[in-house]
Amino acid sequence: MDHSTQLAALEAMKGDKGLEQEIEFEGKLRTLLGEYNKSLRDVVSILDPQGGGKPGKASSTPDKTTRKPRAVKTYKNPHTGEVVETKGGNHKTLKEWKAEHGSDTVESWVS
Repeated sequence: MDHSTQLAALEAMKGDKGLEQEIEFEGKLRTLLGEYNKSLRDVVSILDPQGGGKPGKASSTPDKTTRKPRAVKTYKNPHTGEVVETKGGNHKTLKEWKAEHGSDTVESWVS
């Protein structure tokens, strides 16, 4: 492509509203990415965490995420001295204590 052809193509692009909008969008996007210290790669991974933009690539991440097991909490009722060990809040005695003494009070009994 010679110089005059390049200039003609450049002039044609200057009047293209679609191109102007694309350039404006890209500028605003890059400014926003800079404000949040993110890259275009970060955006792609947020929008398509499994794909990564490479079709046909099998994901090494399992579909179901595993979370760490809940820690055992030990509650000691100061009124009765009774001790309850549980991993969740769905324990019968714990529910009774919360109904009687209030949730915040019972949570303060965790040791």
